[in-house]
Amino acid sequence: MKFRTGGGEIAVNIATRARLEAEVAARFARGQGFALATLNLDHLVKLAADPTFRAAYQAQDLVVADGNPIVWLSRLARQPVDLMPGSDLVVPLAQMATHAGHPVALVGSTDESLRQAAQALKKAVPGLEVACRIAPPFGFDPEGPGADAILRQVADSGARLCFIALGAPKQERFAARGRAVAPGVGFASIGAGLDFLSGTQVRAPLWVRRLALEWLWRLLGQPRRMLMRYLQCIGIMPGHLVRALMQRRNPDN
Repeated sequence: MKFRTGGGEIAVNIATRARLEAEVAARFARGQGFALATLNLDHLVKLAADPTFRAAYQAQDLVVADGNPIVWLSRLARQPVDLMPGSDLVVPLAQMATHAGHPVALVGSTDESLRQAAQALKKAVPGLEVACRIAPPFGFDPEGPGADAILRQVADSGARLCFIALGAPKQERFAARGRAVAPGVGFASIGAGLDFLSGTQVRAPLWVRRLALEWLWRLLGQPRRMLMRYLQCIGIMPGHLVRALMQRRNPDN
């Protein structure tokens, strides 16, 4: 499924959870890193306006669908993809890393949140080794010298999977930089996934997510922050609906 972003196209190139797990396992076995992004409507809004973000997204090796609208559009285009929110991928990816004998790194959020997230993750994944936890300072440049220093620290720690919780577009830019500085590390951009694990943020209950109402939960919890974001997302939907119908008629379009 391809999405037009103003300055090019972004494709969801990993359609199913099984395909994602197979690709990650193969890269672990080869000692090859990767950058994993989870596409949602808010990202599409940002991608249309930010060429730096587009360049970072185009450098991602693996792109999955994070958000029901992306899944619905893919079905409309007859190119269905699984829903794979970044927060839901943290534990499965950590399990895969542990099975392969690889430590993990946690980057983002705050020192305390990372400490609590590491504890929760170790409890959920017996045998998991957290090689390092790094909370970048305020104003952190994901492509500057400070980022390179953090990336080298991650690589030197022995971690082969790095969870990045910096928010978009910072985390995707950091992951893209990581592919050059630490090519043997897999970088997974997972948004608030670590804060959910630590309990510093509360995720919508499972029944709310199953009803595809997590957006409403977030809107009610943070109305000032989320209202404009959702209005922008609604604004781009007509164009993506037309694009999905065009791909339905011509998959190569």
